[in-house]
Amino acid sequence: MSSSKEKQTPSGPVKVRIRPALESDMPGVQEIYAHYVRLTTASFEEDPPTVAEMTARWQRVQSRGLPYLVAVKGNKLAGYAYAAPFRERSGYRYTIEDSIYVSEDFVGRNVGHALLSELIERCTALGFRQMVAVIGDSTNAASLAIHSRHGFFVVGALSSTCFKFGRWVDAVLMQRILGDGDTTIPPGQPGRRKRVGKK
Repeated sequence: MSSSKEKQTPSGPVKVRIRPALESDMPGVQEIYAHYVRLTTASFEEDPPTVAEMTARWQRVQSRGLPYLVAVKGNKLAGYAYAAPFRERSGYRYTIEDSIYVSEDFVGRNVGHALLSELIERCTALGFRQMVAVIGDSTNAASLAIHSRHGFFVVGALSSTCFKFGRWVDAVLMQRILGDGDTTIPPGQPGRRKRVGKK
């Protein structure tokens, strides 16, 4: 599930350091995510996962060699983002899904932008060709906006796929090309040449 709750605040943008997440970051990651689970429809989970569960999720991302990043300001965790397979079947291996969550204390301060920029760069370097965002709630204007800012476009919506807080909630699908996208065949992969002339 992809989300970034960004809004304008008087404090303005803040410069953060982006680095790979460590196991010691997981209590802070859990605290950030728990806020979205308990109070928003950005996540379709209803009970906040424990620190142990968030650590296990981080380890699964790590084991695949995928980026799991945190944004740090001083000694405070300002947000986190990671990439995970869009689907498990092998044909989807060049498509990745992003997730972004920003600490309530840093909402609207450009943290989501910094995280998503770095995540896109790293996933492109790893050879992925498409990035998908599954935005919880079609009214989640902040997450839709930050993804649009980074070149994502809406490809559709899954109506009323979640029931949370006593109402039905949509999921919006957004997509972004990485690297060469579908204009070239990935290195080492067999592929058909484009036909020339009439079809």
